[in-house]
Amino acid sequence: MTSSAPDVPITRPKATEVEQHGIDTIPPHHRHSGPLDLFRIQFGGANTFATVILGTFPILLGLSLWQAVAATVVGVLVGSLFLMPMGLFGPLTGTNNAVASGAHFGVRGRVLGSFLSLLTAISFYSISVWVSGDALVGAMIRLFGTPDSDLLRGVIYALLGAMVIVVVVYGYAFMLLVNKVVVVGNTILIVLGALAYAGRVDMSFDPGPDAYALGGFWPTFVLSALIVMGNPVSFGAFLGDWSRYIPERTAPRSLLLATLGAQFATLVPFLFGVVTATIVSGESDYVVALINTSPLWYAVLLMVVAFLGGLSTGITSLYGTGLDFSSVFPRFSRVQASLFIGAIAFVFILVGRLAFDLIDSVNAFIGAIVICTVPWMVIMTIGYVVRRGHYSAADLQVFNLGMRGGSYWFDNGVNWRGMAAWIPAAVGGLLFANYPPLIEGPFRNAAGGVDISLPVSIGLAAVIYLSMLFLSPEPRYVFGPDGPRWVPARDAEVPAVVEDAGASSHRQILRNRKTDAAAVDELKEGQPHA
Repeated sequence: MTSSAPDVPITRPKATEVEQHGIDTIPPHHRHSGPLDLFRIQFGGANTFATVILGTFPILLGLSLWQAVAATVVGVLVGSLFLMPMGLFGPLTGTNNAVASGAHFGVRGRVLGSFLSLLTAISFYSISVWVSGDALVGAMIRLFGTPDSDLLRGVIYALLGAMVIVVVVYGYAFMLLVNKVVVVGNTILIVLGALAYAGRVDMSFDPGPDAYALGGFWPTFVLSALIVMGNPVSFGAFLGDWSRYIPERTAPRSLLLATLGAQFATLVPFLFGVVTATIVSGESDYVVALINTSPLWYAVLLMVVAFLGGLSTGITSLYGTGLDFSSVFPRFSRVQASLFIGAIAFVFILVGRLAFDLIDSVNAFIGAIVICTVPWMVIMTIGYVVRRGHYSAADLQVFNLGMRGGSYWFDNGVNWRGMAAWIPAAVGGLLFANYPPLIEGPFRNAAGGVDISLPVSIGLAAVIYLSMLFLSPEPRYVFGPDGPRWVPARDAEVPAVVEDAGASSHRQILRNRKTDAAAVDELKEGQPHA
């Protein structure tokens, strides 16, 4: 682990202060959060209409009510088990998970984590704005007789997207405040749905075996569970964005339980989606149909649910990618990067929602997120275990500061052990994937139509990575003073940290940032290895 600093007073910023930290290491006196905050921000980010929409998929794919409930619980449980360790890295490294992954993929190879966070952010930011915008449009049609049009939807999407970006620009403290409100507010509003739809739910809802989207129960059940699983998995690249503000000495068990509890709490919006999907089964637009069939008083509340939910999911998705993008492209500050990514995502929203089928788009992106992110999480978790949770926070910042060397330089900044495991795992998973109609691998019918892409990708990642650790042992210095757990190590000297001659402009930009300039001096003085 990083060395423990003496106790210092904690500085708690105001929610209206623009966050100054990028992906630099958060100092101890700025770590003002705890496990409860980690719970709130996860649950708040998922207690939304975007999660409700994911909850409708098992019904849309042809499962009965109780089959859909079972698929939803399985998806949340399995996804949570893979997600839980991803909250452990932030307190130890003081930075986000993409940068922390440099310990296992190399400080340059960690750009893979940045790519995965970008894919996830655009997907869930888009889903949240799509769904929330459609809910507001549906409510306007129901309440005021407003005529529907692509122009109206585009304007609503733009307003919601802009509000999300404003919150993201202010940063973590403001985002945490918003999610605290959403956790309570949206939970109450969704629970009130039990009153609104009382007596209208058919607990024996079952469209029959002819309705199965993939032609059989098990293929359809597995696909439904994988789509649900995409929600907890989507947090994998982002947990470090928030847990980096938690003190290093926080008990790992409390972090694991905070994540598990938050994900199980998402069964509230998930099951709301499952149940209400049976009420409007057969309708082409779930959101508009639900608003039209709701009591008038609840149709009004659904506007509030949509607004709060769209804001919450959008900011938790966009914040992390803006944060990380500024480190890969240092000419962008965190604020500039957030604005840039937000603009790209908005274009994607307009094209994806108005030109393509929403369900097909969501299905494909969720599939890609699960298949590509889970093996990355598996490699990170195995790395954490064999290294006993030891990380050099300063050495993780080498690439971000336009320098080279340090504990995680490996082979020119890339640790091929991790990359050699992830690439075949992701490719192998895609070959077996069955997310029709956009992702259909050539081996999708290898198990009778049941999607086995996840076990394939997990198995390949774990087996290949562990094999690489034995066939090509890592340097002993990456394991810390207690040495490796269960794997061999080789003796080697830590590469000296030096300025990268090819990154002078990169370095100058970062040195203009006060906190990063201090980190440059720390690295050059060799303090990380003390």
